[in-house]
Amino acid sequence: MGKITPVLMAGGSGTRLWPVSRKSFPKQFAALVGDETLFQASARRLSGPLFDAPVVMTNSDFRFIVAEQLEQAGVAPGAIVIEPAGRNTAPAILAAALMVASEDPDRLVLVAPSDHVIPDADAFAAAVTEGAGLAAQGRIVTFGITPDRPETGYGYLQLASTGAGPQPLDRFVEKPDAATAADMVAAGNFLWNAGIFLFSARTMIDAFRAHAPAYLQPVQAALDQAQTDLGFLRLAREPWAQADDNSIDYAVMEKADNLSVVRFSGRWSDLGGWDAVWREKLGQAPSETGVVTDARSTAIDCCDVLLRSDSEDLQVVGIGLSDLMVVATADAVLVADRSRAQDVRQAVSALKAKRARQAESFPRDHRPWGWFETLALADRFQVKRIVVKPGAALSLQSHVHRSEHWVVVSGTARVTVDDRVTLVTENQSIYVPLGAVHRMENPGKVPMVLIEVQTGSYLGEDDIIRYEDVYSRSSAD
Repeated sequence: MGKITPVLMAGGSGTRLWPVSRKSFPKQFAALVGDETLFQASARRLSGPLFDAPVVMTNSDFRFIVAEQLEQAGVAPGAIVIEPAGRNTAPAILAAALMVASEDPDRLVLVAPSDHVIPDADAFAAAVTEGAGLAAQGRIVTFGITPDRPETGYGYLQLASTGAGPQPLDRFVEKPDAATAADMVAAGNFLWNAGIFLFSARTMIDAFRAHAPAYLQPVQAALDQAQTDLGFLRLAREPWAQADDNSIDYAVMEKADNLSVVRFSGRWSDLGGWDAVWREKLGQAPSETGVVTDARSTAIDCCDVLLRSDSEDLQVVGIGLSDLMVVATADAVLVADRSRAQDVRQAVSALKAKRARQAESFPRDHRPWGWFETLALADRFQVKRIVVKPGAALSLQSHVHRSEHWVVVSGTARVTVDDRVTLVTENQSIYVPLGAVHRMENPGKVPMVLIEVQTGSYLGEDDIIRYEDVYSRSSAD
């Protein structure tokens, strides 16, 4: 059969893990239950002798984060594909199948979300191997998780029987209420739907041709007209927009009659809420009182709580608490009953209605050259901390509404202001007048840190005219 091509889906922006997961930097890129991010753990899990280099499906906002985290994890991608707009999983999976089929239509493809926790990579590889024979015979294999509790946050797969080994799928079941979930778990022939699929490229294309043929022309055109951009494959925008926004379940899977289910009984979580993070951390380090804390949190006389601080400057202390989740970042704090974990998305909706920046954005904004964060913001001035990676450079640019004063606090900056190039070292500063064409670079081997003071009538990130950019950006990325 040859090696399996893994396809990692990394374009989503979940809201149930707010305030750590936000639209600008969603949960797959955060280290929620270990030292590496969920995306990195997923990429490692789908590496090794069983797999080819992974294909990553993502969007333009996350392309540099994906590349950087793969490099940190030591995983070389086969391709990083940029979707011009989020169209759900159906067109993304078809695009991946068409890409693979252009080289070998019989090659097996494993599609997996990049935000799941599966600690036992060997057990998962064994399950994939078990399903590979069926996939090679033209079956679409989905993986069902043996449930250890009634869970209302997951969809289910109903099997014809409770027997072991791969079985044909009877039907998909939507997320149930508590009583229905309890009945299904007791029945023994229902598994959690992991949303992981294994198939040959030919089989998936044939499934679209039979059940969702309208996708074939626009997705193939988006691939045919795709352009290479700094090592990324950017799908063509116009044909991609013609593909319906739909999930693979609704577009194909619920209509197909060639689905088989492989049971996976190892530990698994999609980390669909803070209660899942609490449960996963307890699995790693059991506590008699059910208390989960991190290095910046302290629990006193608490029971069944999650206390977490993602801010280096903020300590969280809980006294006499039970069945609560307290999660703090530098600019937001969530306090909720554990039973309301699925309702955290309501907080995001409420904040968006108030036009609060915290709904979707972090104070720290990641860029391909490094990151910046706002330290102070008021009428006509803003103070930022900017960190530039070794060898990286910001674009050659100018501003219409603001001037800037830069103070280097660590490392060395090479600064271009109009026709003048200056090396600015620690404790030195330089002024960039309004309208001046300027660029900042880090020529050194360590990160360069500076403080930027902006003054002017408008301080938005879109006040930028870009002349040259090594990252081929067209907006204030």
